[in-house]
Amino acid sequence: MSVTLGRRVAAEALGTGLLVAVVVGSGIQAAELSHDVGVQLLANSLATVFGLAVLIILLGPVSGAHFNPAVTLAAWFAGRRDRTGPPLREVAAYIPAQVAGAIGGAVLANAMFAEPLVKISTHDRSAGHLWLGEVVATAWLILLIFGLVRIGRASLAPAAVATSIGAAYWFTSSTSFANPAVTVGRAFTDTFAGIAPASLAPFIAAQLLGAALGPGSVAVAYGRPARTANVAVPHGQPELASS
Repeated sequence: MSVTLGRRVAAEALGTGLLVAVVVGSGIQAAELSHDVGVQLLANSLATVFGLAVLIILLGPVSGAHFNPAVTLAAWFAGRRDRTGPPLREVAAYIPAQVAGAIGGAVLANAMFAEPLVKISTHDRSAGHLWLGEVVATAWLILLIFGLVRIGRASLAPAAVATSIGAAYWFTSSTSFANPAVTVGRAFTDTFAGIAPASLAPFIAAQLLGAALGPGSVAVAYGRPARTANVAVPHGQPELASS
């Protein structure tokens, strides 16, 4: 299927927006239904797993379902030498669309639950162990996506990526944002899933570091390929999927 760049960019904005709506909306709902933080996180993580899997299945054939600047940049970096990754003009179009979609998704979730459409988060997440959690969560995600391609299991991306994010909600200290666009979007809601603007820069820096370490971990596990492959779900040819 041949898809124009405009449609791919629109799919990235839509998918990232709906992903943030799922994350923020389920967080609000969970906080309204339970005062137990563990139950709130469980509900939030389950909704994210199911929502992300559906979005990858639905929009993967259009844009590759990156929904994540870290994934887009990793795909470009991995394929830059043999030109198997996305071209720079596509990267430059995807990333702003992902960020804009994420902000729109937070506003939509706020509206659905009668919250102020935009209320900047006061949820501070500034701590070294949280930043380490983001490095691990993002590297884990990149290892998974590229590893699936290396073992010939890219068709499992919707289930594997979604469930890996669900696991990382629980085994990382940061609850696995692992996505610069989603991180920015979550600053626009002062609810369960929010993050204060002052916490954004170190979180995003940690995510980019994790994205840089991910391909290295793939090389350690599988060796260097003779030819770099594109990643994850069908999009005319194999492409990328993420959180």
